[in-house]
Amino acid sequence: MMETLLLARMQFAANITFHILFPTIGIGMGWLLLFFRLRWLATRDGADRVAAQGWLDACRFWTKVFALTFALGVVSGITMSFQCGTNWPGFMQKVGNIAGPLPGYEVLMAFFFGFLALAYSIYPYVELDQLTIWQAASSPEALKVIRFGTCISVPAIAGCTVFSYRVFRGKTGELKYA
Repeated sequence: MMETLLLARMQFAANITFHILFPTIGIGMGWLLLFFRLRWLATRDGADRVAAQGWLDACRFWTKVFALTFALGVVSGITMSFQCGTNWPGFMQKVGNIAGPLPGYEVLMAFFFGFLALAYSIYPYVELDQLTIWQAASSPEALKVIRFGTCISVPAIAGCTVFSYRVFRGKTGELKYA
């Protein structure tokens, strides 16, 4: 049977894999959605309304995928911040005052800006039984707010990572499981 610590660290490895994967996809997908929306704006008043509708349909479809990756990235970030403290208590004791709050703030910002964008995009266009949540989430205003939140949280995550590497550079030894 495997040691509990090793199993906990394997779970953390799986969690961090998802947390790296989904926000990265979400950042790229935000730019893809902006491209789709701009193509729709450029072609909606032209002669080829079928192409314009195609761009709008693509934007609406990929917004659903974006919402899913956004949610999975936030959820994996919440559990990741707790796992840092339980799996590496010595590490968190030394850098916890700085590295501890940063992931929490990042998750709060992701929630705040995500839901702010959703509320901002839904409010002006609320027509009961005519507007779906996916149509509202693909508005250009909502995408701008989400991009703004991403531009704030990505440097915060990178800064926390750089800080952690600078603190522990050359101070770690070989891993030993007793």
